[in-house]
Amino acid sequence: MPNTEKDTEKNTPTPHPWRELLQRWSDEWLDPIRHEQERHEPFPAAIRAARWLGAPGATPEELTALEQRLHTALPPSYREFLRTTDGWLDTTTDIARLLPTREIGWLRDLAPELIGDDEPDDIPDEQYDVYGDQQQPWAIRTAYLNDMLKISHTPDSGDVYLLNPHIRTPDGEWEAWYLAHWLPGAVRYRSFWDLMNDEYRTFRGDQD
Repeated sequence: MPNTEKDTEKNTPTPHPWRELLQRWSDEWLDPIRHEQERHEPFPAAIRAARWLGAPGATPEELTALEQRLHTALPPSYREFLRTTDGWLDTTTDIARLLPTREIGWLRDLAPELIGDDEPDDIPDEQYDVYGDQQQPWAIRTAYLNDMLKISHTPDSGDVYLLNPHIRTPDGEWEAWYLAHWLPGAVRYRSFWDLMNDEYRTFRGDQD
């Protein structure tokens, strides 16, 4: 029959316009005058020819295998991202790549040195539940780190994107963290989609 599970998921529109955002991001990164020269080395020829910093999207089978390995369902916007591209090169100059499905895993397994102690943080909800410009980067709960999903990698750097299953929205999104060596904590977002849009704005701002 023509309507296989793979075909159905591939052709289902996603609520978040990932392809539009990521194509715009790719085109701007690959501008030979404004952006690409700021990398330590040029993008590979195949990337420049394709005008795409990503990869083919993950298949339904790959996504299911990942969720089975993690023993949890992925948050919707991140799952949609992986359907669009199974991995991604630089978002900004601080993040080298977003991981493909085969490399995604729990922070405690992939980079336990980033966790530190797991003593409770006395951050009240009214202070923790603040996002955007009014957020204080130090107002984090480090005890959550042990259960976070590591979704990016930058060699020799503590800068990383994490997804926090302890804080979820009613529609299933997980809180997303940008943990950075230059911050007194992390910048937190309500979802991976929100994180990536803010990173794109940062990228645009840094280049203007």
